[in-house]
Amino acid sequence: MAARLRTRLRDEDGFGMVELLIAMTVMIIGVMATYAMFQSSALQIKRAANQTTAAALADVEMEGFRARLYAAIGLDDTAVLGTDATYKADAAYKSLSADRVQLPVCGTMPCTPSVPTKSVTGADARPYRIDTYVTWQTVTSGRNVKLVTVVVRDGTDGRVWARVASSFDQSTGL
Repeated sequence: MAARLRTRLRDEDGFGMVELLIAMTVMIIGVMATYAMFQSSALQIKRAANQTTAAALADVEMEGFRARLYAAIGLDDTAVLGTDATYKADAAYKSLSADRVQLPVCGTMPCTPSVPTKSVTGADARPYRIDTYVTWQTVTSGRNVKLVTVVVRDGTDGRVWARVASSFDQSTGL
């Protein structure tokens, strides 16, 4: 009887199937984790591509202002007043205080007005919206400078992809 019990304890019938099921379960968990990592990576790459395209569009817009004379930097006042709620809800428009005034930009001096908002198609063939804000800001010396802020949004859902700001001083002439 003891010999028969020892033989039965050493018998491995059915263990191969259990081991195979356990190995397959572990492998499936590993494959699913790898798949999730690839999905997350693809999403992050798409997001980075959108941000890069938006940053390039913001740079192009800002370079257009940097190429102008100081007196020619401005927006069409009536176009700013006619902008939509998305434009007016941005921090660059709303952060007006005693030392920062939105209007008039072109009303008091000769300038070549730019449009405050425009839609473009990026190099990735996606729609983008470029909003431009030009405000007067008083600096420590008491002199006014023009602060130009360019915000690039997704053309479909309005998500902000890039924001670039630069100040322009009258003393530079540019």
